[in-house]
Amino acid sequence: MHPNPAFRRSDQALHDKLIREVAFGTVFLTTPDGPRAAHVPVLAYGQDDLRFHLARRNALTPHLDGARALITVNGPDGYISPRWYDNRDTVPTWDYAALELEGTVERLSDDALETLLHDVITTFEGRIEGDPWLASESSEEVWSSLFKGIAGFSLKVEEQRPTFKLSQKKNDAERARIAARVRPQLAHWMHEVGQ
Repeated sequence: MHPNPAFRRSDQALHDKLIREVAFGTVFLTTPDGPRAAHVPVLAYGQDDLRFHLARRNALTPHLDGARALITVNGPDGYISPRWYDNRDTVPTWDYAALELEGTVERLSDDALETLLHDVITTFEGRIEGDPWLASESSEEVWSSLFKGIAGFSLKVEEQRPTFKLSQKKNDAERARIAARVRPQLAHWMHEVGQ
């Protein structure tokens, strides 16, 4: 989390929107073998329940149930050049939207994992043009074999640390110039957060 309080937003709807739009995060945990991270699709089931799945052979899997872990959800980011400012006597910076979510992890039941998998498929297939792929297109043999190779988890969110560093300290004209030059996803979040 950025130390400047100007970049923290306690707006739960904004946090939920970032999680929903990105739907991908990094799970961090210190294991007996040292710090480890896993990159996973992440879906919210309410504001305090993030769910994800991992391969059973992932280094985190045997250590997550009951552990306190961290998930980061990183939104769009981009380099910000001083040439876009009124006063160029400064230094470059980086704008970004990110959310750190910390809490205790619980292993999901097989039924809850099955629901999560279908929800992940529905979420991501819905973002692709054309007829969606359906889980029913997998044979029982293939689905069952893959299902046995994964484990599902729920992080019960106890702390949220947001950073929405989106040129809020700049005037309207500078922010408009910056938004016109960065990737559309980052400009969208600049407009979403406002001053």
